[in-house]
Amino acid sequence: MTASDTVFAGSIPAIYDRCLGPVLFTPYARDLARRLSDLTGGRLLETAAGTGRVTRELRAQLPAAVTLVATDLNQAMIDFAASQPHAPGVEWRQADALALPFDSASFDAVVCQFGVMFFPDKPAGYREARRVLKPGGRFLFNVWGALDANDPAHATVEAARELFPDDPPLFLARTPHGYHDTAAIERDLRSAGFATVSVETVDLPSPSVPARDIATGFCQGTPMRGEIEERRPGQLDKLTDAVTAGIARRLGEPIRGTLSAHVITATA
Repeated sequence: MTASDTVFAGSIPAIYDRCLGPVLFTPYARDLARRLSDLTGGRLLETAAGTGRVTRELRAQLPAAVTLVATDLNQAMIDFAASQPHAPGVEWRQADALALPFDSASFDAVVCQFGVMFFPDKPAGYREARRVLKPGGRFLFNVWGALDANDPAHATVEAARELFPDDPPLFLARTPHGYHDTAAIERDLRSAGFATVSVETVDLPSPSVPARDIATGFCQGTPMRGEIEERRPGQLDKLTDAVTAGIARRLGEPIRGTLSAHVITATA
């Protein structure tokens, strides 16, 4: 992972949410929220909340007695998420998941959707989650499976590889899909003090959307954008068109494919 892999700023949050949110994040957000549906009160912390897809599902599914605090490293993400409807009463905070500004044993659950892959020190992030959890509290998160098990991202990487055969942009392979070894994840959690860890792989059909949505989302709505602009300044739109065509050749138009993620529950 590089330092730029964690930067979601400028126009990126809006593009990321509009193009990738319905396809990649809402289906798994519903899954995570369902797994916390037994909460009837207390405090719930979300880290790496991004544009608030999980936050809105949690607020819709959980009773008002559950206090929801949503955080993200990037202020631009928090600003975008807080401006969206359907999440009343959420406390939004800019915060680093590796140095949370909360008291120890102050939350009943911690949830993180597709965020731990961006932690530069995974065990440190897990230790922070454990620190702020009450005894017996749950840390629930998911990570993407291997790149070749996730058709939209895999097709994007392969289409980009055709354009940059000598130096392909590999943000997607390096970071979002770079932490999928479940044995390693369990070791990291146990090293952080979690005694009980369970892992479930959840495969879902990718919603059928235009190939352009996927290409625009990844090429212009993630840090992959910087990789492309660095390689060919001023050609982002043209290259997004080329990636769109490459995705359509692989997945059809609109796309058809499969998503795969690991869902992890660790108990403090």
